Amino acid sequence: MEKIWLRNYPHGVPAEIDAGAYRSIGELFDEGVRRFAARPAYVCMGKAITYAELEQRSSQFAAFLQQELELPRGSRVALMMPNLLQYPIALFGALRAGYTVVNVNPLYTARELEHQLADAGAEAIVILENFAHTLQQVGRSLALRHLVVTSLGEMLDLPKRTIVNFVVRHVKKLVPPWQLDGAIRFSDALARGAAHELAPVEVGPGDIAFLQYTGGTTGVAKGAVLTHGNIIANLQQAHAWIAPHVRDGEEIIITALPLYHIFSLTANCLTFFKLGATNVLITNPRDIPAFVKELGRYRFTAITGVNTLFNALLNNPDFARLDFSALKISLGGGMAVQQAVAEKWQRVTGRLLVEAYGLTETSPAVTINPLDLPGFNHSIGLPVPSTEVSIRDDDDVEQPIGARGELCVKGPQVTGGYWNRPEDTARAFTPDGFLRTGDIAVMDDQGFIRIVDRKKDMILVSGFNVYPNEVEDVVASHPGVLEVAAVGVPDERSGEAVKVFIVRKDPALTEQQIIAHCRENLTAYKVPHRVEFRSELPKTNVGKILRRALRDPGG
Repeated sequence: MEKIWLRNYPHGVPAEIDAGAYRSIGELFDEGVRRFAARPAYVCMGKAITYAELEQRSSQFAAFLQQELELPRGSRVALMMPNLLQYPIALFGALRAGYTVVNVNPLYTARELEHQLADAGAEAIVILENFAHTLQQVGRSLALRHLVVTSLGEMLDLPKRTIVNFVVRHVKKLVPPWQLDGAIRFSDALARGAAHELAPVEVGPGDIAFLQYTGGTTGVAKGAVLTHGNIIANLQQAHAWIAPHVRDGEEIIITALPLYHIFSLTANCLTFFKLGATNVLITNPRDIPAFVKELGRYRFTAITGVNTLFNALLNNPDFARLDFSALKISLGGGMAVQQAVAEKWQRVTGRLLVEAYGLTETSPAVTINPLDLPGFNHSIGLPVPSTEVSIRDDDDVEQPIGARGELCVKGPQVTGGYWNRPEDTARAFTPDGFLRTGDIAVMDDQGFIRIVDRKKDMILVSGFNVYPNEVEDVVASHPGVLEVAAVGVPDERSGEAVKVFIVRKDPALTEQQIIAHCRENLTAYKVPHRVEFRSELPKTNVGKILRRALRDPGG
């Protein structure tokens, strides 16, 4: 497809980026900590660490992994915590020492956690003690050999009341680290690492930086292999897009989405690191009053989020009283930005809420809208530099401008495949190397793309992927269920919500029993919000359940 979108590129944005500008994330890191040494790099609950302090502490953590734990180069190190100062220290430490980071949602159930750790072959994990009870249920039968435990107050010097309140609100059971066999405190790990020098490690663009897990069509989470080259390419693409609007060493970005999510990881943690920005880490963005209060402490210049987060902020009366005079960039991704939310955001803040689109497999950015548009345009924007897109039908034939088809993507930010899953990898790509996104799109004659449907049965809940097969597998394991189908239905708060249709084996089975069963086995956003019992489910002539018929009105 001709790159007609280049005609509408914002002034100053190049058609191509230098994907080889840095050999690794570590090389980018070294440049950043040298240029911005005295500037605050990350702030959490009022506590800041500078770029120089980040260099020192991440070096200590890297040396600990290297010299104390003696992990071989390329080992997988899992990180399981919300947005805390410990996260970037552990992240950059692992990457600098040549390890692969496995990001883990701290709200995972034991079943989900066990699968991901086992699939990745993670040998070490850094976990917030608030979530260690989940790991305790998994046991130590995995490849996991090393456990580093941290706490909220370990680096933040928080009042005891703050810590207790957080624990009461967010944790069912707090497992003291001394009850975890072989656990090492994070601060102790840094102290032990300080006794060693970080041994230089040659890391190149082909080395794996992340195993970033995404749901599978079979209900099994798959690790997208993201190399240093993939990530560097995408942050170069994102940087090229925003460069005309930002200044090195002067930006303050609000990081409310969790850093374990690919959107926040690349857009906030890494792209704005290159700029020498200050990342304000929001540990609990669901506490909107506290979040708004924290926003009032900074003349922030950028914020990223999902539609539901922006909507929640707009519905807090104190948000409109904030000072938005320094705000330059408001970026929405992970799910569709609703027109009503975008228009209200522009009225309240005076700034456009820009919609972007991406996937875990694309590191993640594929398209972004120009930052200087006059208003909401219902599109996901234009392909970022050095990116090819193709709209194709079911036979992989490219469609003309204005025709519907599956959005397919090729570029230096695109994964080479899934960890140890060659068959899934082969299915994910066209014969000529384009990644199939599973989204049905239309490109107009200006190069702007709109998503009009979804080819996959994936459900998108507040920016998080939910795959029906995983939900169905859990529901089907209940002894009272004969058949089940899970679909996504519109939801005003989260965009979509999970609904399950069930044929009972046990006539006494209730909705409450199903929900309780799912809460024991699924992360909260995957738990069905609605349950409908039926005498039978629609099927094809070969017996396959027709999810689309259940999604459609009257289905």
